[in-house]
Amino acid sequence: MGKDKRPSIKNESQYEALRDQGYSKEKSARIANTDSQEAGHKGGKAAPYEEWTKEELYQRAKEIGIKGRSDLNKGQLIEKLRNH
Repeated sequence: MGKDKRPSIKNESQYEALRDQGYSKEKSARIANTDSQEAGHKGGKAAPYEEWTKEELYQRAKEIGIKGRSDLNKGQLIEKLRNH
C-alpha cells in the first residue's frame, strides 16, 4: 500500500470527526471500523495494565511500536499504551 493510501474506513464521517478531535489515524480507523454491535462489549480477559509488570508493559509497548519506551516508568507506559 502506498503512502497516500489508507485502509478502507467503514464510517468515514466518524473517522474524520475523530481525526478533528486529535485522535491518531490508527485509533480513528479502529474506532470507525468497529461493528456497532460489538462496541461496548468487554474484550479479552487480560488483566488491567496496573497488574502487569513493568517488563510486560515494556514488551507490549515494543510490540506496537511506542517510541521512547525505555525512558518511561510504569505509569507512563500504561498511559502510552492506553492512548495508542
